[in-house]
Amino acid sequence: MSFDLPRGRIVPVHDVDVRLDPGPHPFELANAEAIEANWLLEKQANPALYNGEMVLPSAITYSDGVLTGRCHTVRYAALLYWRRNRPQGAEHAFAHAALVTADGALLAIRMGAHTANPGRVYFAAGSFEPMDFPGGRVDLHANMAREVGEETGLDLGRATPEPMHYLYSMNGNTVIFRRYHLAETADVLAARIADFVASEKEPEIDGAVIIRSAADNPPGLASHMRAIVDWHFLAAEAVL
Repeated sequence: MSFDLPRGRIVPVHDVDVRLDPGPHPFELANAEAIEANWLLEKQANPALYNGEMVLPSAITYSDGVLTGRCHTVRYAALLYWRRNRPQGAEHAFAHAALVTADGALLAIRMGAHTANPGRVYFAAGSFEPMDFPGGRVDLHANMAREVGEETGLDLGRATPEPMHYLYSMNGNTVIFRRYHLAETADVLAARIADFVASEKEPEIDGAVIIRSAADNPPGLASHMRAIVDWHFLAAEAVL
């Protein structure tokens, strides 16, 4: 198992070749009893949690702008155990569609109280699932589009993506993100998301969070988001 990644800085990603291994994750096998015991505690604390399938990496490497890796299907309980204890043998990777509105804001969301990340603020996203690996290779756009649609009701297919992906990795969490430009203003989109959330029986999010500058620091902002927000706005200011 290898995680050879630049840590604590944002780097460009020209190509992504992350594959789904059909075999079990060695981490899940080695920690099966501890994972189950922790799941019982997690479920007691939050009965709304669902132990569904997700994908967890066993190896990721970044070299010359290319990201390669190997992943395995695990139960959500494995991620929660890893997140609480941070043992060796696994890390977490996920994708972000960084939504940029017509008036230059970033459009994030705040997670609902019943989720595993209550009150946390980040771009609409979720862990990779087996369906995100058509033909065995990860499809980042498909993951991003599904998560944005499920959480906000927005159609990522109507946004204009930038050509480049970027990577930020810290404390065992790796996010691959790409900026998508939307034709509407932040206020219009936030109102649309509010209507969608109100229409959902069990919405995943509380609503949209508009970030208009690097000075904005909404409560609950995830640590990786601080790095992305600063990078996005400070780079824009440098061009002016």
